[in-house]
Amino acid sequence: MEHYYHPEIECASREEILKLQNERLVKQVKHVYDNVPYYRKKMDESGVKPEDIQSVEDLHKLPFLTKDDLREAYPYGLLAVPVGDCVRIQSTSGTTGRRVVAFYTQHDIDLWEDCCARAIMAAGGTKEDVVHVSYGYGLFTGGAGLHGGSHKVGSLTLPMSSGNTDRQIQFMVDLGSTILCCTPSYAAYLGESINERGLKDKIKLKAGIFGAEAWTEEMRRDIEKSLGIKAYDIYGLTEISGPGVSFECSAQSGMHVNEDHFIAEIIDPKTGEVLPDGEKGELVFTSITKEAFPLLRYRTRDICVLTREKCSCGRTHVKMTKPMGRSDDMLIIKGVNVFPSQIETVLLNKGYAANYQIIVDRVNNSDTLEVQVEMTAEMFSDSVSVISAKEKELVNAMKSMLGIYAKVRLVAPKSIARSEGKAVRIIDKRNLYQ
Repeated sequence: MEHYYHPEIECASREEILKLQNERLVKQVKHVYDNVPYYRKKMDESGVKPEDIQSVEDLHKLPFLTKDDLREAYPYGLLAVPVGDCVRIQSTSGTTGRRVVAFYTQHDIDLWEDCCARAIMAAGGTKEDVVHVSYGYGLFTGGAGLHGGSHKVGSLTLPMSSGNTDRQIQFMVDLGSTILCCTPSYAAYLGESINERGLKDKIKLKAGIFGAEAWTEEMRRDIEKSLGIKAYDIYGLTEISGPGVSFECSAQSGMHVNEDHFIAEIIDPKTGEVLPDGEKGELVFTSITKEAFPLLRYRTRDICVLTREKCSCGRTHVKMTKPMGRSDDMLIIKGVNVFPSQIETVLLNKGYAANYQIIVDRVNNSDTLEVQVEMTAEMFSDSVSVISAKEKELVNAMKSMLGIYAKVRLVAPKSIARSEGKAVRIIDKRNLYQ
């Protein structure tokens, strides 16, 4: 267990954490400057030399990296070691432009799996557990990260991958899975399927580690009730390593960033100015232990808050909130910023399941917003007038939350495609006009 759980690091004082970060940052900046021509050029253009970075206090002097940089440098332009020293690549599931490819040395994989092992342990995992990994495998980092983390813990690992829900449930029952790892939307679907089959009393799950897409506190409670578990959040990006950059503990009040490996900042997404802890802004990460693909000041586009309030679990690493949206994919409708999580909150508070789609269009040069929501089986038997009244109630609730009008259409149960990976929540038809 000592191999991945380091209380002297995870529970270290702020002074001890900063000392470690300062040492690793100085070394990492020199490593990147000496070995990555693409980033060296960015530093030179910004008038920054490695010797200008002596501590975390100097981090703001470095230029940002964005996903556009990663695409421009594709495939090897940000590699900091010889290709022969790399043992694996992972890639994002992006839908536009060049894919983002991240490289790993064996040392990088070991550290990544250590971070995921910390997340499993924070969810109560031990070598006595059966870890059911239903994240996708392959280029996606979800399956590989939690799989490796489970091995580090010493748990029995089920590499289920996503899909084939009947088989998922069969193995869950037969092998006594105790910790489920998947996207929250698939966890919700599994819970729905298990309850439909009347198998909840045969499931031994005690915890779930869910990430890779945004989900609300209301959805957490729904999943916990459906599966009879405690649901933990986990966060990561392929560009930084994968899941395990941060994770939730038993307090469920934010995700602890593994500060011995990553430095987190919050910036104003418009100006790039660094904001103090407690302020909402865009999350920026700097990798300070990665060898092959170490990104400095990478703009995640995720909007959140960092806090250093004392945590009941004893860990002292800074905590980040669940991402509240993204600075680059939030919906701007009639000049109003709209986050899908706001819509989900309204639906779950009103007793609807988390099966919905947001459709944005442009008619006569004016944006339109429609939310399609699945009815429960009980609602489906209601009269047209009752359904119409429920739609009107949701319209009013949406307007109160969003500040703008959204058409709401209640649709038949199971008419919206279930997700075995990331849920497709938004259909933005305005892109057809661009």
